[in-house]
Amino acid sequence: MPAMLNRRHVISLAGAAAAGLALAGNAGAQARSADASVDAAKVAEPGKLKDMVYGNADAPVTIVEYASLTCSHCADFTINTFPAIKEKYIDTGKARLIFREFPFDPRATAAFMLARCAPEDRYFPMIDVFFKQQQQWAGAADGEAALLQIAKLAGFTQESFKACLTNQQVLDDVRATMERGSTEFGVNATPTFFINGQKYAGALSVDEMSAIIDKLL
Repeated sequence: MPAMLNRRHVISLAGAAAAGLALAGNAGAQARSADASVDAAKVAEPGKLKDMVYGNADAPVTIVEYASLTCSHCADFTINTFPAIKEKYIDTGKARLIFREFPFDPRATAAFMLARCAPEDRYFPMIDVFFKQQQQWAGAADGEAALLQIAKLAGFTQESFKACLTNQQVLDDVRATMERGSTEFGVNATPTFFINGQKYAGALSVDEMSAIIDKLL
């Protein structure tokens, strides 16, 4: 578990290189069957932060994803796998996806804080940009400047950017989401998916996730 942060040094730590860029995805693609199971209703319950969700609340299949914005496998899922899953299952009312923060390093924490500080309708667009431009900001020599550049696309000023990253409540809430995932549901790698309570640690392809969902419909 990463060391606890506080608002006084999130900005400075966000400027450090993101060591978790490769590490966060190390669960890899070998996990294809359920690793464990948890109470499906419990894992779907929101924590301190409002859950950010794609899809309808009454969908028969609930996917809970824990991800880090510096995780390469998480980026690959969002960019290359999720669009097909969304079209096939979420847009048709068969499934919903709850996306939760599980930052492995200060830079990912800062990026999640910015997404939470943005208007709610800009949360997922910011997440998408962070994943699509992951190499540019997660590995940048000046992480703060790289994050600010992306934040400005979502309407942040330099003042609102710094205000967000020094907001202790936002930091605490993001960390609480991660802590709950770890302590209550055993999340220790990203991405980790819970599909109707069945836990899958590591990357899932379109075909693999489709096969899991189809069995639940």
